[in-house]
Amino acid sequence: MAQATRVRDEQAARAGLKPAPGAFGRIATWPGRARQFLHETRSQLRLVTWPGWREVRSTTVVVVVTVAFFAAFFWVTDSIFSYASQWVISHFKH
Repeated sequence: MAQATRVRDEQAARAGLKPAPGAFGRIATWPGRARQFLHETRSQLRLVTWPGWREVRSTTVVVVVTVAFFAAFFWVTDSIFSYASQWVISHFKH
């Protein structure tokens, strides 16, 4: 807890904000912290390597094929278990 407070105070000092005690201090420094958060978010998004159209298309095809395969697999499995359970129920029916 003390370390989190120290880190928060150091970040506020780097942003040019003076930490005030208590809840009022957090409210008073909110606009500066929000501006700092948005700035850091934007700078991190610039570091992201976005995939190209070719990569997006190929991974989309892989996802669609995989989903179709598992849909067929579970349909067959469900059909087999349904048939087997119906057979057991009809075979041991009085």
